[in-house]
Amino acid sequence: MRRNFLNVCAVSTFLLALAALAQVGDPRGRRMRGINRSPVTRSSDEEGIPEPSRPNKEFTFARLVYSGGTYANNWTTDSPKADIIFAAGIKRLTNLDVRETPFFMPLDSKLLHAYPFLYAVEVGYMHLSNEEAAILREYLLRGGFFVVDDFHGTVEWSNFEEQIHKVFPDREVVEIPVTHPIFHCFFDINELIQIPGAQMLYTGRTYEKDGVFPHFRGIFDDKGRIMVMVNFNSDLGDSWEWADVPYYPEKYASAGLRLGINYVIYSMTH
Repeated sequence: MRRNFLNVCAVSTFLLALAALAQVGDPRGRRMRGINRSPVTRSSDEEGIPEPSRPNKEFTFARLVYSGGTYANNWTTDSPKADIIFAAGIKRLTNLDVRETPFFMPLDSKLLHAYPFLYAVEVGYMHLSNEEAAILREYLLRGGFFVVDDFHGTVEWSNFEEQIHKVFPDREVVEIPVTHPIFHCFFDINELIQIPGAQMLYTGRTYEKDGVFPHFRGIFDDKGRIMVMVNFNSDLGDSWEWADVPYYPEKYASAGLRLGINYVIYSMTH
């Protein structure tokens, strides 16, 4: 109990330090200064994305590069700012040796298996070829951990379900109860709340589309290890990106940071 209290205090202190450093303008981010929040650009031949290199840190937050139908750049959402702030939080709160700059990982990279943690955003628009699905399946069965985030409502769920079915046609996506070790491996998380995107600042709603209720789901391997962690109807990426902005409630910034760090620690210990 005491350790968790101290960890929660550390999260609050970290967020207060971020807010003190940030120079904030418009709450929608149009005039935001401080950490660079310019989007990552990507052309059809992936020009501008650095080639992955071998890891030189204990942990790297690797963002998945994927194709996305009509919206080719959805994989870049919230980057690089969310990646930078989240990496800083991991380093500050866990003492892990963390890569502090954004890192992008295409599925066809020969170095994919050197990075056991993979994050994908807006997977309601993700498209996987059969070859990519086979690569991702092997990656996960060999010990990789995949976090998907920031997709909302029945239409986006339908697309994600279709894509993940290519990866695991014989495995179900199931609800993960709050009692599961993934929610207690570093922080004790006893309530799973909806983590809203920045749209909440001008809509007043924590949900998007028809995604009223949050779901925390997963796909397990044969030994009971979570391989795919599914954050449905929530937006951890925005909670990281906006963690230094007073307009975005600390309650959600803290919850997103704690969940993300638990995912990291779970991936490194299971």
